Amino acid sequence: MLGDVFERFVDKSPISVMVRATLERVLGADRLDLWYERTAEKQYTRALLFSTVYDLMSQVVFCVQPSVRAAYLAREADVGTSIVSVYNKLNGLETRTSAELVRYSAREFAPLIAQMDGARVPWLDGYRVKIVDGNCLEASEHRLKALREVSGRALPGKALVVYEPALGLVTDVFPCEDGHAQERSLLGTVLTTVAADDLWIADRNFCTRAFLCEMDTRGSFFVIRQRQGLPFEILSPLRSDTRTPTGPLAQQRVCVVDEHGVQHVWRRLQLKLDHPTRNGATLLHILTNLPR
Repeated sequence: MLGDVFERFVDKSPISVMVRATLERVLGADRLDLWYERTAEKQYTRALLFSTVYDLMSQVVFCVQPSVRAAYLAREADVGTSIVSVYNKLNGLETRTSAELVRYSAREFAPLIAQMDGARVPWLDGYRVKIVDGNCLEASEHRLKALREVSGRALPGKALVVYEPALGLVTDVFPCEDGHAQERSLLGTVLTTVAADDLWIADRNFCTRAFLCEMDTRGSFFVIRQRQGLPFEILSPLRSDTRTPTGPLAQQRVCVVDEHGVQHVWRRLQLKLDHPTRNGATLLHILTNLPR
């Protein structure tokens, strides 16, 4: 598995051999098929193995082949089933299976990174930093041409993705088949993974009262850009704090009351940017419950 992806580097780069060996250990055919049998709830294996489908998709992801069909034609004799069976298998994959594959690979790779002392310097000691962001699937132009400009057209799916910079890994994903769904509708699922001493970093789409207050209640921490419409009470005036590499910083204390009437007192940071963002913003407000 993954031979075509890495063979081109093996002769001239020994590190590629190490990478391949690591990937084979975690994502080898036997281990993937065993994992799939334990994980899938509705699908099951007949003639087409999950590892075969994974192999075909990896050819497309790593740009070895331009499409699933091209990958299939290049390995038709090894696949052993029709292209229709391959597409049926892909179309029937459960979103839960896709999400669990990301979590499985992260669990397997994390101890290898630790054993090789490959973790990066933590952004903030004492915290497990997690960056969460939304991602819409690309290639929407492959929809039927007649529907591409229709306002009610089908949209590609989306997902919330969690990245841990210390490991350099995507460690979690929350997929959604409904392309019209808002990212905020998935936050309840994200909250089930929040643990004490996590530090979550996110953009303003994730700045909801329920999400922030629940993280605070669970002993988790956040640094999240404030969105308009979030209800809060200002407890202290803005006071200049320091200058950052991107502009001067000021802060104040604010209070947010959750749905149970519990008050949460946080810091509200104001950053005046020396240079505007790509959207033209020059003033950013960020909420955090981190200690000063």
